Amino acid sequence: MLAGIDLTAQQGQVVGLLGPNGSGKTTLLRTLYASLRPSAGAVHLDGRDVAALGARQIAREVAVVVQEHSSDLPLRVADMVLLGRTPHRGTFERHRAEDHRIAADALARVGVAHLAGRQYAELSGGEKQRVLIARALTQQATHLLLDEPTNHLDIRYQHEILDLVRGLESTSVVVLHDLNLAALYCDQVALLHDGQVVAAGTPHEVLTPEILEPVYEVGVRRIPLGEQFQLAFRPHPSPHQEKQTA
Repeated sequence: MLAGIDLTAQQGQVVGLLGPNGSGKTTLLRTLYASLRPSAGAVHLDGRDVAALGARQIAREVAVVVQEHSSDLPLRVADMVLLGRTPHRGTFERHRAEDHRIAADALARVGVAHLAGRQYAELSGGEKQRVLIARALTQQATHLLLDEPTNHLDIRYQHEILDLVRGLESTSVVVLHDLNLAALYCDQVALLHDGQVVAAGTPHEVLTPEILEPVYEVGVRRIPLGEQFQLAFRPHPSPHQEKQTA
């Protein structure tokens, strides 16, 4: 359950939602795109209450990439990505050449153009993740919401995907577990714990040992790297280890 959430994502920024498992990150993300309705308060999209907007209108302005998506439908990758154009087409309107061009460009941007003819269901987890991000880009929304977009990706594609997100003109809200990736690619971060935001601000302001250690219950060391920094983690010693040390 979320309580007392008060956050603003400024236009064009990448905002990271951080916190341990069960802290409320995905619940908050689902609330932002109206999959869940808050019992109190409201979510505003460019000044408009999301609850008052229709599903098609939301889909034209908000693209979503979630972890739990699965598809057993016999869809080729190219067709899966073309689904991102659905909010911009009439119910029985066929895709135009421009739609196919936008989809092909999105596949190329996330590095999976070579998979266009493959069946989506046959892809690896990392390949599926990149295809879903390509579909979101094909939607050409002004707001992008991503739940663990680097899940299943190797190190190279983790950085390439987040660098791509950072370079977009859209406003992006990203759920991340990797705090070092958040430090590199987010303009602002919000740290959640037990359904509440315990700290919000720039990565330099929030990702400090004083703030992180009580939330994650591990030791944290911040190592300066030029204008950036790297976080190193160590578990707190167990009672058995403390007894041996003594």
